[in-house]
Amino acid sequence: MIDKELLTRTVADAIAGTDLFVVDIKVTPANEITVEIDSATGVDIDACAAITRRIEDVFDRDVEDYELEVGSAGITSDFRIRAQYDKNLGNDVEVLTADGRKLRGVLTAVAEGDGADTDVDFTIEMPVKVKEPGAKRPVVRQEAVELNSRQCKYVRYDLQF
Repeated sequence: MIDKELLTRTVADAIAGTDLFVVDIKVTPANEITVEIDSATGVDIDACAAITRRIEDVFDRDVEDYELEVGSAGITSDFRIRAQYDKNLGNDVEVLTADGRKLRGVLTAVAEGDGADTDVDFTIEMPVKVKEPGAKRPVVRQEAVELNSRQCKYVRYDLQF
C-alpha cells in the first residue's frame, strides 16, 4: 500500500517554489493514485510531468505496483479548497445549495484562511428581479448572498453565465 503521507510530502516538495497548490490526493486500496493540482495562472502538461517524475523517483514501480494520474482540477471541477475560491474571485460561479437551490452570480468575497481549508465562507452577488411598488415591470438588482461551503453540494466556475 502506498504511504499517503510520504506521497503528500513528495508532491509538496515537487511544487515548492511554484504557484501550484494541491487540490486533492487520493490513494485507493488497489494503489490507484490520483493527484489534482491547480494554480492561479493555470497548470500545464510540463508541471504535471515534473510531479509525475518526482513521484516515480520516490515510489519504485517494481516494489509498489501502482497506477498514477497527475492532472489539473479543471474548469468544470467543484471547488474543494479555499485556494480555488481565491483563484476565482471576480468570476461567475454556480452554486447548488444543500436545500436544492441553484444560484448563479459573481464570487465577490472569500473569508480569510489557509489555502487548504475546506470550510470556506464566501459571498456571491447575483441578479434578482424586484417589483417596485407602483412600477409596471420588475427591476433587476444585485443581491449579495453569504454562504459557507458546508451549506453547498457544489460550487464551481459557471460556464453558462
